[in-house]
Amino acid sequence: MAFLRILFVTLSLFFMTSFMATLPFGNPWQNALIGLGVGLLFSLLLFSLESLFRRYHLKAFHTTILGLFVGFLLGKVLVTLSSTLFDLTHMRLALQPETIGLIQASLYLLGTYLGTAMMLHFSHEFSISIPFIKLSSTPSKNRDLLVDCSALSDSRILDLASTGLVDHALIVPRFLVKNLHMHTESNDEIAAAKAKRCLETLKKLEAIPELGLHYEEVEYPPTDDSFAQLIKLARVIDANILTADLSQVKIPTVEGTKIINLHALSNALKPLMQAGEALKIKIQRLGKEPNQGVGYLEDGTMVVVNGGGDYIRECIDVQVLSVKHTSSGRMIFCNTLDEVPARGNELEV
Repeated sequence: MAFLRILFVTLSLFFMTSFMATLPFGNPWQNALIGLGVGLLFSLLLFSLESLFRRYHLKAFHTTILGLFVGFLLGKVLVTLSSTLFDLTHMRLALQPETIGLIQASLYLLGTYLGTAMMLHFSHEFSISIPFIKLSSTPSKNRDLLVDCSALSDSRILDLASTGLVDHALIVPRFLVKNLHMHTESNDEIAAAKAKRCLETLKKLEAIPELGLHYEEVEYPPTDDSFAQLIKLARVIDANILTADLSQVKIPTVEGTKIINLHALSNALKPLMQAGEALKIKIQRLGKEPNQGVGYLEDGTMVVVNGGGDYIRECIDVQVLSVKHTSSGRMIFCNTLDEVPARGNELEV
């Protein structure tokens, strides 16, 4: 991009200066300076248009161009019909030429607007049939995933990336990487350590060749609310957000953008125990109820064992009584093999 910008600036300055210097009137040197200024202004206009179009993806650009073409044809049809109507009803003699020109220009604008708007609204239904060939819109693909800082600081994202489920779908905003580098030099040791951990995770993700991790080169004005910037970018590129923020667990969507939480995903993939199933669990502490013990599975699922209070720090065989779903995950209620199942003891720890 830097080479392209330099090339176009050079060409703009050369052509504008050459054109102004060869004008038959005025001082050639003054005209050359004016051409130099016009070339610089034209270059600034090019860069402004580039920054404007950078916010949109290629699909929207192609759809808009096609909509303008269809709208132009629609406007042409409307103008032709209006001219025929004027000739048949002899209205052309009663109207001023300026009025007829205004009506035709309005019909062109109306057709162009309607064609472009309809193409943008119904681009997913667009299809063209040609003999032996059908050009149709492809099925809607899965959205890409924008990664935030909390997801990068969670080591589970490496396990998710290694499964192949998110190949060529993970996107890291460039402004997020810049913020992480800034935080590594912060006086806050906790923030600096978290930023370094995120950058290390990012390097490991880049080292996975099948993942196809890519960066989004979009810049926004600096602000304290980086999540708002992430939502704005997700809406522009039509992506979802992958996060590990616990405060976002119960929020499925924000401003039309889906929030996919690693904690909710992890809880959804935890093995579901069936009532009557036997398992072996180590009792680690007492529960709230008398003679109640608490243990944990390898994935962190809490297991409440009725009658397990006498087996602290021991591995015992238990039988699953029920599974309770909570906002923070699952809880499994069990009985020791010598306990009589009683649902009245399914109390929260």
